[in-house]
Amino acid sequence: MKLPAIKLQARLTAYLALLHLLLAGCATLLLPGQALLFVGAELLLAASMALGWWLTRRVLEPLGYTRRFHDLLQDQQYAARLAAPGVSELDELVAMFNGMLGALHRERLAIGEQQGFLERLLEATPSAVLVFDFDHAISLVNASAATLLGLDAPHGRPLSAWQAAAPQDHAGGFDPALDGRGIARSRDLVRQLDELDLGDSRLLVDLDGRRYRAQRSRFFDRGFARHFLIVEDLSAELEDSERATYARLIRVLAHEVNNTVAATGSVLDSLLTYRGQLEERDAGDFVTAIVAVKRRNISLGDFIDRFTRVVKMPAPELRPTRLQDVVDDILWLNREQCNARGIGLGWSRCDAVAPLQLDVQLIEQALLNIVKNAVEAIDERNARDRSGGGAIRVELEDLGERVRLSVFDSGGLLGDGAPQRLFTPFVSTKKGGQGIGLMFVREVLGRHGCTYALGPAGPGETRFDIWFPVA
Repeated sequence: MKLPAIKLQARLTAYLALLHLLLAGCATLLLPGQALLFVGAELLLAASMALGWWLTRRVLEPLGYTRRFHDLLQDQQYAARLAAPGVSELDELVAMFNGMLGALHRERLAIGEQQGFLERLLEATPSAVLVFDFDHAISLVNASAATLLGLDAPHGRPLSAWQAAAPQDHAGGFDPALDGRGIARSRDLVRQLDELDLGDSRLLVDLDGRRYRAQRSRFFDRGFARHFLIVEDLSAELEDSERATYARLIRVLAHEVNNTVAATGSVLDSLLTYRGQLEERDAGDFVTAIVAVKRRNISLGDFIDRFTRVVKMPAPELRPTRLQDVVDDILWLNREQCNARGIGLGWSRCDAVAPLQLDVQLIEQALLNIVKNAVEAIDERNARDRSGGGAIRVELEDLGERVRLSVFDSGGLLGDGAPQRLFTPFVSTKKGGQGIGLMFVREVLGRHGCTYALGPAGPGETRFDIWFPVA
């Protein structure tokens, strides 16, 4: 059975031919004078030879079908079928072969459909998924992972490969569209993912303050363990949860403070009626104290009202608006105070940017807060360093599907903390800051579908980027 059918048939044919030649030679020696018997013996040997050759072909015919079945399996031609020879014994064998091919074909189609479904599911899932081969090199990256990590041609490379490249090296495997800050963010996130041990589930924070849940697990393929990573972006979910928590807290505080302020104000107004009962030298101090307490009472009410306005912000009324004109107005409003402080204003206007769907009043308030923060940061730096001057620069760029507005300032007050924390209430880098301005900015930008990033742009410089969607 191990010999090919053709070689085995040739050997059997040679054996039959040799055997019959020997018998023919014996007949020639034994029957030299008996012509009839000699002719009959020769005819009988010829018939035996033909019968032996026919039986050999019939016996070896299943081997030919086995060889053809082997070739179909080797070429993975599971959709092909063997033709039935019309012989009952072989028909049963061919039917068995065809049944096996049909089962393999159906199984292959099912596996292909399942694999295609899983590939489409992985591409559509918002979670980033990375699958590694037996040597811990990346073998699969879905679209979300490619966007999140910004890796270029990641297949066949371990995560540690992105730590060896130079910090600003695009050839080291990062997307060429990333700038220096984007490369640093991707590198830091890849480092955190590479440090995850099997079975770990950890909350990660990138350089922009966005938060992710990452988990490393494994599955078995052909008896070997293969690792995979799943990364979920929790930033929006956590921000919504924080926003709801802050809203409840501020409502409770506003209710209690406003009731106290109203009652206290009424009592203070009543106390002023007793001024006439005091001596003149005591009346002045009495009134001054009461007025100071009233002023502080009103300030407390205003403080709570500012938080309440952020929480109760109305839905934006979107209209086509030229962002260039909005920036022009904001810079004009800040021109005098910046000139008085020696702060230079720069504006890289891009007239090619088409009108965007914006709520003008909300966007103006948000950008005013950003510029106001820049001016105050420069003032604080100047007071600390006993220096003067500074610069604020605004740039507008059309990126095709998005528009980027960048505000640079020379205040440099971010320090080493996570910039994203500054967008939460009660957190501020300014002395006496209340953390309301950037919270308001976050709400406005979120309601416009914008993404944003705050971070250092260089030595002593801060950069605030806003990406507006293009309708």
